[in-house]
Amino acid sequence: MATRTDAPTRREQILKEAARLFAERGFHGVGVDEIGAAVGISGPGLYRHFPGKDAMLAELLVGISDSLLTGAKRRLAEDGAAGSEAVLDSLIEGHIDFALDDRPLITLHDRELDRLRDADRKMVRQLQRQYVELWVGVLREVYPAVAEPAARSAVHSVFGLLNSTPHLGRPGSLPGRAVTASLLHRMARGAFAAVGEV
Repeated sequence: MATRTDAPTRREQILKEAARLFAERGFHGVGVDEIGAAVGISGPGLYRHFPGKDAMLAELLVGISDSLLTGAKRRLAEDGAAGSEAVLDSLIEGHIDFALDDRPLITLHDRELDRLRDADRKMVRQLQRQYVELWVGVLREVYPAVAEPAARSAVHSVFGLLNSTPHLGRPGSLPGRAVTASLLHRMARGAFAAVGEV
């Protein structure tokens, strides 16, 4: 989840391993001792960083939703001068990076979102709605004839396509990352072009 190029902090290491383990075995199938062992500290040592597994899950799921929205806003600001087509391509690229690089978080979201406290779950949903609406606005700039409900459906459909990457096979069983990313990008643009023709 870190976008910096320097070494991840201990907290980021814990979250990365927690996401991997939760995705592999489910939230309740993983103990704090296992998470600690994965990062080279004792289970109880985790409590210096997090009050418990619930807090890790919340930070992972709220964090990735916030990160996607923040990244999309940044892309809109940086690429806006190049036009709506460029922004749409940039948004697709950003979501593909997430889909290919944070596969455990997609699995975790699918399986464990309901385990969050109500306030955290509402925060995730609020961030996701803002993320969708940003995409809808850009898509309607590219295809002005597309009605808002159709644009929203198209965005959700493309997210479904891109977020299906954890189900495409084990890491390493896909073609190279660049080939997969290019294919996903073409498929996403094709889906948006199809809705633009309706």
